[in-house]
Amino acid sequence: MPHRITLIPGDGVGPEITAVTKKVIEATGVEIEWDIQEAGAEVMEKYGTPLPPSVIESIKKNRVALKGPITTPVGSGFRSVNVALRKELDLYACIRPCKTYPGVRSPYQNINLVIIRENTEDLYAGIEFEKGKPETLELIEAIEKWGKGKIRPDSGISIKPISVSGSERVVKFAFEYARSEKRKKVTAVHKANIMKYSDGLFLAVAREVAKNYPDIEFEDRIVDNMSMQLVQKPELYDVLVLPNLYGDIISDLGAGLIGGLGVAPGANIGDEYAVFEPTHGSAPKYRGMNKVNPLAMILSGMMMLKYIGEKEKAEKLEIAIKEVIKEGKKVTYDLKPTPADPTACGTREVGEAIIEKLRSFS
Repeated sequence: MPHRITLIPGDGVGPEITAVTKKVIEATGVEIEWDIQEAGAEVMEKYGTPLPPSVIESIKKNRVALKGPITTPVGSGFRSVNVALRKELDLYACIRPCKTYPGVRSPYQNINLVIIRENTEDLYAGIEFEKGKPETLELIEAIEKWGKGKIRPDSGISIKPISVSGSERVVKFAFEYARSEKRKKVTAVHKANIMKYSDGLFLAVAREVAKNYPDIEFEDRIVDNMSMQLVQKPELYDVLVLPNLYGDIISDLGAGLIGGLGVAPGANIGDEYAVFEPTHGSAPKYRGMNKVNPLAMILSGMMMLKYIGEKEKAEKLEIAIKEVIKEGKKVTYDLKPTPADPTACGTREVGEAIIEKLRSFS
């Protein structure tokens, strides 16, 4: 019986890399019935929203989705579709593996760590107060009345909620992930030395959860120190678990260690649903140019195959990807020794090379 999976091409370069990924996944031999859904900036005029209700309905019905990148305007316009999906489906754990593959241009080798980011709370909860609004001024007055500090009246304010329940489930997820993947250590990342009631709570909960996993080493790091540690000695780390904002930032740092966002996959997982997507954005300026690296999307598809129980096919796909990268012939410009290398190939050609490798395994 085929797996039924929601497929969201996204916008910008999303449709290109999604089409290539779809062909590659089908070439593994896994039977999939795709439920294709539209979302993103380009469907605003058609539906009046970047996230039509049909998308949520489809994911709830199929329980698993593969999603291309979707544009989020900076500083204005609608809030992130990605954030909305995570909140609507309660996809509280974001998994972002950071793994080097021989042949990728990077000053580091043998990186193999996983970043697990809390997805629903923290500053990304979207609880904001706009500068000059009556409710913002009222909040500023209340904060001053409570003796919690003085805030300039021309401020915009964002609220940072971190709960016991939200922290507990994501830290538990990190430990369960470490155990299932035979990893040896979990590091909680925070700024508890300054934000004692939010990050301090996250750290306290992490320490309590860690007591239930004596087989896995636990430690914690302050986020700014963690940034330095990852640059200096990333080999010391295994699984990192972080609140939402730090997880977003540190996962991009992790992508930098392994050669860039072009090889950085991701998954957003809850108790009922899962959405797999690359870490990078939609890069609309490259749309239709057959130029961008599809590997982050393909690797996200590989993660999806593992999630739906097709572990053997996922492993074969990773081997095929490794071989194509190592050979270095059919890769995009960002994986060449120099970006201007004239032998760089396009998005579709990378997919075709991986499919050729998969067929050679038969």
